[in-house]
Amino acid sequence: MFLLISYLWSIDMLILEKHPLGLAYGRFYSATVGGSRIDKNMLKTDIIHHLDRCGLSLDDVKIDYNKGYTPLGALLRFPSKAAFTTAIRQTNQNRLYRIDEISRDVWDLKESFDGKAVLLQGVPRNALLDDIERFLCGTNFESPPLENFLRPGVPEPIRMVVVKFHTKTDAMNAIITKNRSFCLNNQVSMRILQ
Repeated sequence: MFLLISYLWSIDMLILEKHPLGLAYGRFYSATVGGSRIDKNMLKTDIIHHLDRCGLSLDDVKIDYNKGYTPLGALLRFPSKAAFTTAIRQTNQNRLYRIDEISRDVWDLKESFDGKAVLLQGVPRNALLDDIERFLCGTNFESPPLENFLRPGVPEPIRMVVVKFHTKTDAMNAIITKNRSFCLNNQVSMRILQ
């Protein structure tokens, strides 16, 4: 019986792939007071497991970051309107999260880092490109340009750098080997961007 159901489900998925008109898009975020964002350590797999009856894959989830790379929510692509309705029912049951409908344009315009980018936080403001490359020595990062920006902080702004890697494994290895290491006597923390 289980094999028959899974076979029928896979046939339905193939039909939906050929007819993308049935796709639905949503924004997933926290429903807590003052929320409207998700936890910075939430993974795509956490969202997929939370919405386990919707048939989502890793490619159907994009994390929505603001300019300072704080996750605001997750953009979701559902295989059908029925799956979107199921997701709304699932989130209404536990009341921790909410889902709002969005247009396909919002989905298409959002970049997905897909776990191949790392955010360095606390890079010294006087660090040059060579200093950052020396800090990343031994990792398989893509050659510059690196994205640099300042985030407001107390007592002074915090310099952040986005580094892209060739694969997810390379990014995770960099986190394992370099997180909380020092660049010009400043401790640098690292976080994967999904």
